Amino acid sequence: MSAEKNLIFGRMMPAMVTPFDSDLELDLNRAQELAVRLVDGGSDSLMINGTTGESPTVFYPQKIELFRAIIEAVGDRVPVLANVGDNCTADTIKFACEVEKLGVDGLMLVVPYYNKPPQEGLYQHFKTIAGAVELPIIMYNIPGRCVINMEAQTTLRLAHDVENIVAIKEASGDMSQIQKIIDEAPDDFMVFSGDDEVVFEIMKRGGTGVISTIGNVAPQRIKEIVELCAAGDFDRAWEAHVALQPLMKELFVTANPILVKESLKLAGFSVGGVRLPLVDATPEQSAHLAQVMREVGVL
Repeated sequence: MSAEKNLIFGRMMPAMVTPFDSDLELDLNRAQELAVRLVDGGSDSLMINGTTGESPTVFYPQKIELFRAIIEAVGDRVPVLANVGDNCTADTIKFACEVEKLGVDGLMLVVPYYNKPPQEGLYQHFKTIAGAVELPIIMYNIPGRCVINMEAQTTLRLAHDVENIVAIKEASGDMSQIQKIIDEAPDDFMVFSGDDEVVFEIMKRGGTGVISTIGNVAPQRIKEIVELCAAGDFDRAWEAHVALQPLMKELFVTANPILVKESLKLAGFSVGGVRLPLVDATPEQSAHLAQVMREVGVL
């Protein structure tokens, strides 16, 4: 995967958390400050309001406000991508068309959750939405949250058949599936790791980069791993991965993004709490997180 247009979004894209104020309302000023902080930290692009951005509890009008704020803050510096995926195809089309007008650089669409479509349903869902917009689309396969897995053959059909489906964020954990996608997709199709812990393995197999959770709190560190992998320096990349891996694991000992937000608070850049049904970190979780952050050198 070396075609130049593979890098339209770069290689390291934080899945940005969504800052809230003390009343758990959108804190757009803090969101803009965080976006600037992440870009200054080396982020190639930003994914706004994905799972790490608490998309299930940020409703459509608030998403629009958030997208506008981030474009205003950093849209002239890096690509800004918007998560617009939902489990209703018609609703997703309507929202995607609205978001496209804002000036974002790309869209992310998650595998439909809860209604458990068959593989042909997944194919038709993504193809239909892509046909309604002109922006490049990143698909997101995360069976742990969506119940079903989008199989490699379905991803490959979409990659070959739909011009503006340009990438997939793969969080299935199935390396044989991911390898098949890398091997058989068009040369300009991007495969991003959806899990920080396996970005080394995916890039070693020919993947493009990562849509990162840990990139919120340690963007320089995950960027180092990705760039070393891209340069083929896998020995140094592995050393950098091992050094950061304890924090990669720690951020997921409870539901994401509880500990990502807590880690930013500990780092002196508070972004507020999480909305129910998520709950904030316990004192015990915070203390252990701080210990791990110190051990890996980000606190």
